[in-house]
Amino acid sequence: MVAVAIVLLTALTLVIATATTLQLHASQRAQLDDRVRDAARRAVMAASRIPGDAPADYLFVPGQSIGTFGARLRDGAVAEATVLSSETAIDTVDAPPALLGVGRRPVTVSLGDELGDYRMVAERGRTGDVIVTGLPEAPMNATISRFIAMEAVVALTAVVLAALLGTAMVRRAMRPLHRLAATATRVSEQPLDRGDVVRLARVPDAYSHPGTEVGQVGVALNQMLGHIEESLAARHAGEVRLRKFVADASHELRTPLASIAGYAELAARDPGTHEHSLRRIRSETTRMTALVEDLLLLAKLDAGRPLAREELDLRPLLVNAVSDAYAASREHRWLVDFPGAGPEPGPGDDEPDATEPDATEPGALADDELCVVGDADRLYQVVTNLLANARSHTPPGTTVTTTLTVESGWLALRVRDDGPGIAAEVLPDLFDRFTRGDAGRSRQVGGTGLGLAIVAAVTAAHGGRVEVSSVPGDTVFTVWLPGARS
Repeated sequence: MVAVAIVLLTALTLVIATATTLQLHASQRAQLDDRVRDAARRAVMAASRIPGDAPADYLFVPGQSIGTFGARLRDGAVAEATVLSSETAIDTVDAPPALLGVGRRPVTVSLGDELGDYRMVAERGRTGDVIVTGLPEAPMNATISRFIAMEAVVALTAVVLAALLGTAMVRRAMRPLHRLAATATRVSEQPLDRGDVVRLARVPDAYSHPGTEVGQVGVALNQMLGHIEESLAARHAGEVRLRKFVADASHELRTPLASIAGYAELAARDPGTHEHSLRRIRSETTRMTALVEDLLLLAKLDAGRPLAREELDLRPLLVNAVSDAYAASREHRWLVDFPGAGPEPGPGDDEPDATEPDATEPGALADDELCVVGDADRLYQVVTNLLANARSHTPPGTTVTTTLTVESGWLALRVRDDGPGIAAEVLPDLFDRFTRGDAGRSRQVGGTGLGLAIVAAVTAAHGGRVEVSSVPGDTVFTVWLPGARS
């Protein structure tokens, strides 16, 4: 960049110097021509008063400068040619043939190496002779040479100073880019393909100010590095979860398999334990089958395979799910709440069944407002998993309330319990696979650790989301689903 600027500056300087020199040369020559004409007029007037055969005394007239050339042409030949060498002396010189071609317009004639070039003009006197007068070009040439030398010195100084200043300015301007390059180099040297994700280098704040172009590049680079860091962290977290998932799945499958092998060996050794061993083998097989089915469902949802799509009313589905939960645990109190009616007594309360709301009551919603488009079996699984989670992790006597409302075109399905709550450190990972919240709630153990992961995956496959909030005495799972109208 600096080299290009210097070349351009040098070329511009040469153009300006050439134009200035040519202009000076033309001006100096015009002045010299004026002086030659003045000298010619003085010489002609003096020659008119001098006898025709007298020597060139016309060069001694006032105003003639030392070095003035004078020649008399008579009958087409040079009668005499002299140069004023001092105020009182003249020197005879050899007349070049070019004198015969000098006219009224000034021309340059060479008088040899010793005298050099002269600017000459011819004027006819009263006696009929032609007087040729000339002045040397040497002073003019010396002036132009001194000007050219001065121009060269000034131009060279300007180019050198411009080169130094330009280099300093470019280096200063490029310093942030060097820092950007150094940051990128440090990032490229970090091992990003293995191990834990480390914090990537950043462009210093001094070189990432949005007020300059380079600063904007620094800001963009820092943002890009932040995104890369987040992506690497997410990838690493995904790999950790995958490894944990594989380990947990292997453990969960190994446990029933070990039990089956143990009971088979027991039955082989002691025929009297056949019936008990077969019951346990059947139980462990059922457990393992459920785990495999859950894993296959999650794999299907991860692959984005479409679910069944039909419009369905969620109220009968909720009532059936709560009824199944009541059958599984009569020690809990189960309630169902629909819009347009108060909390409905569910199974296990004063009445045996939950009843649907009366659509004619004030505030009741139309039937189609409580409908969604989705897979009935999978949505039923969502509700049963949430109810089973509440049943497994709360003590007997806990009230579990299932509600269904419409909020801003979305159906909000909530499962609330007044149990001990979920530990705060468990909440961020609650919907991950094989995550259990036993430590935060009751110590009961059950399930595969995939129930809430299936809830989140099925909800997402229906275009919804699931949320959880928990404090001691109030835990709420909310499933948001787009309504059929939307």
